[in-house]
Amino acid sequence: MARRSAAGRGRDTAVVEETAAPGRALASSVDPSWDLPEPTGPRGRARGGRWGGSGGRWWVWVGRAVLWALIIVILVNGVRAPFERFTADESSGGGTSPAKPPKSAGFPSSAAGAFALQFANVYLNFDQKNAPAREAQLRTFLPDGADAQFGWNGVGKMQVQSVQVAGVDARDANNATVTLLARTADRWLRLAVPVYADKSGSLVVSARPALLPPPTKAQLPQGGVDDRDTALENELKPFLGTFFQEYATGNQEALSRFSDGTTIAGLANSVTFVQVKDVVAPKGPDGERTVTATVVWQPAGGGGGELEQAYQLTMVKKGTTWLVRDIRGTTEPNAS
Repeated sequence: MARRSAAGRGRDTAVVEETAAPGRALASSVDPSWDLPEPTGPRGRARGGRWGGSGGRWWVWVGRAVLWALIIVILVNGVRAPFERFTADESSGGGTSPAKPPKSAGFPSSAAGAFALQFANVYLNFDQKNAPAREAQLRTFLPDGADAQFGWNGVGKMQVQSVQVAGVDARDANNATVTLLARTADRWLRLAVPVYADKSGSLVVSARPALLPPPTKAQLPQGGVDDRDTALENELKPFLGTFFQEYATGNQEALSRFSDGTTIAGLANSVTFVQVKDVVAPKGPDGERTVTATVVWQPAGGGGGELEQAYQLTMVKKGTTWLVRDIRGTTEPNAS
C-alpha cells in the first residue's frame, strides 16, 4: 500500500491508493453504477462525475419492471386477439353446422294460393247443363289420368259468390294444403285443396279437396272504457262534428285548420256527413288523448242509407284548441 503526499491539496485529506481486489475490479468494470462516490466539497456537492448510490439503482430496477410489464401486456394481447376472433367465428357458425332450413322452405306459397283459388272457382261451380265445359276447365288443374269431373256425379247445380285464400300450410318443399273460404247464397264454406309443386315451379292439384267447418265466431272480451272523461267528450263533440264535415269533402284547406301539421286526405265526397253520434275519451294527460268517435255517413249513391262507423283519433291541445294529429279505424273492442 503506497501513500501519496497530501502536499498541494490544501485542506483536503490524504487519499490512500490501493490496488483493487480482483473481485472488486471485475464488479466495477461490469456495472459502473457501483462506483464509490467522489469526494464532496464543503457543502456536500459532488466535485465531478455522477452519483451511483443505492437510490439511483432502485429507479433502474423500477424502469426495467415497467418495461417488462409493458412487453408482457403487448404479447398477451397479440396472442389473445386472433384467438378470440377464431373462437367467435366458431361460435357464430364456423365450427358448428348452420341451422337447417324448415322442410317447407322453397315451397311457392303465393303461387300455390293463386292456383288453388282459380281451381276452386271451377270446382265449386257446376251445372249439369254445362258439364263438358267444367270438365275442360278442370284439366288445367288436375294430374293426368284423374277423374274428369274430379268427384262430381254430373247432377245438379251449385254456384259460389266469392272465394278467398285463407292460408297455405306447406308440409315440405313440394306439398302444401291451401285453405280457401267460399261464400254461397246462404252459407260459408271452407275448402282444403292439396297442391303439389315440382322443382321447376309447376303446380297441380295432387288429390281431391276436402270441405271443412267454416271459422267460428270469436267472443270479444268484456270491457270498453271504464274511466271516461265526460267533460272532454262534451268539449270535443262539436269540434269533431265540424271536422268530419270537412273530412267527408276532403277539402285540404279546411282540413289543415283542424290538423296538427299532418296531412289528412279526407273522403273526397264519397259520403255525406250526417252526425257525430258518440265520442269516447278515456282520462289521461291534459295535452294529448286518443279518443273514439262514432260517425254516421250516407254513402254516395246509397239511396239515403246510413252507416255508423268508428274512428280512432289522436288529439293534441295547442293553447285552448284541440287539433287532430292522426285518424284511423279503431282496434279497441267495444270502443264505441
